[in-house]
Amino acid sequence: MKEFWNTRYQVDVYAYGKEPNRFLAQELSKLIPGKALFAAEGEGRNAVFAAKLGWQVTAFDFSVEAKKKAERLAKEAKVILDYQVASLEEFSSPSESFDLLVLIFAHFPEGKRRSFHQKLIQFLKPGGILILEGFSKDHLRFNTINEKAGGPKEESMLFSLEELKKDFEGMDFLIYEELETELEEGEFHSGQSAVVRIIAKKR
Repeated sequence: MKEFWNTRYQVDVYAYGKEPNRFLAQELSKLIPGKALFAAEGEGRNAVFAAKLGWQVTAFDFSVEAKKKAERLAKEAKVILDYQVASLEEFSSPSESFDLLVLIFAHFPEGKRRSFHQKLIQFLKPGGILILEGFSKDHLRFNTINEKAGGPKEESMLFSLEELKKDFEGMDFLIYEELETELEEGEFHSGQSAVVRIIAKKR
């Protein structure tokens, strides 16, 4: 899997574009900047956007090519990222050290998803915010006919709201929805898609 992502990210073009995810951009505008953690961040479009708004950003991904692209984008934007090459098993930080946790199209294997999510929310301070957008299980009917719609082809790696609510126990859900939307995020998130969106606050 690491080889797949390194191959995708090593080309000059940004696979998912340079602009932030629209849902994230919308929700970040409502928050006071603090310390933010971006998990499985890829080429850095969302982390760089947050840094431009004044957030102190830590990001990680297991792809070294992703880090190179993110640092190039940060240089263009004249911002600084603390970007680490690490898997979720490897990443470490003091507990309750972030005001914001961002998971944008960060899909994990079914057997690890819940433990990964529970590990990540340990890094959030009480009152900290989770922003999540990912593909729902209904997305299979879009990416089986449109390769550019992106997302996992295995239903077990796609999200249901019920599963996510269990994964993020101990949080109050402010936005909790599943919908269809038209994605325009570079070459590999393009077209009609089915997504879940969550905004939650840690108790």
